[in-house]
Amino acid sequence: MRHRRRGERAAGRLRAQRAGTGRRAAARAARPLAGRRILVTRPRAQARALCARLRALGATVVAIPTIEIVPAPARGLDRALRRIGRYAWIVVTSANGARAVAARARALGLDLRRARGPRWAAVGPVTAAVLRAAGVRVAMVPSRYLTRALGRELPDVAGRRVLLVRADLASPALARRLAARGAHVETVVAYRTRVAPPASAAPLRRALERPLDAIVCTSASTVRGLVRLAGRARLRACTLACIGPVTAAAARAAGLRPRIVARAHTVDGLLDALVADFQRKGATDVLSRRAG
Repeated sequence: MRHRRRGERAAGRLRAQRAGTGRRAAARAARPLAGRRILVTRPRAQARALCARLRALGATVVAIPTIEIVPAPARGLDRALRRIGRYAWIVVTSANGARAVAARARALGLDLRRARGPRWAAVGPVTAAVLRAAGVRVAMVPSRYLTRALGRELPDVAGRRVLLVRADLASPALARRLAARGAHVETVVAYRTRVAPPASAAPLRRALERPLDAIVCTSASTVRGLVRLAGRARLRACTLACIGPVTAAAARAAGLRPRIVARAHTVDGLLDALVADFQRKGATDVLSRRAG
């Protein structure tokens, strides 16, 4: 009888251990970035959703914008919107550009749902969603969420007038590609990007005094702002996570080596890439860093 009770107690302990192991495994699966300290460089307003999702995955988030988005003078965009019917295509290359279009259309009393003439193209699903929220029917999103894919895949451009809505710091490559295909391209600056806002310099220096598991960059300009604020030497040992190849190319041009590059060039793709990278590395580096 005594041996039987001992056996039951041992079996109970084993079941409890297994249950505890299962709960810990489930917790790790639900919060795969637990113990990770991640720096987000996006502009403050755009960073909120990304930071919230990182925290939900267990990460400790440090949000320090390395760029600021500010309105451009409205004259050029207003003039284009007033003559919206003359364009065959309106091409919007960022969510910020889409927001600027929506804001100026409201200011002008222009109902984009009723605007006749152009078809609209968006560089990716987020930009398309902002346009749709403003009443625009988006006719085209490229197969890869890159401006070079947009320049290659935009149909029926030869001899047509195309309006390209862009930032002041955007590359001219898309306009050149469309012009090479026979389009009559007009460009309008919808917003301006301020690189390396001075208010971020001191917080960034303090953030880099403690180990970071990753620095998240979502555009080439966030990389440039990061380097200008922190200096290349401080960043060489950091793990850089880039939303896509254009951002990664900017990092390499600045002398950095991006280790994580999202295959799908969206926030979802970036989060998937972060999780996959840290799951490959495992928890040992977190524990060793804490011990040090």
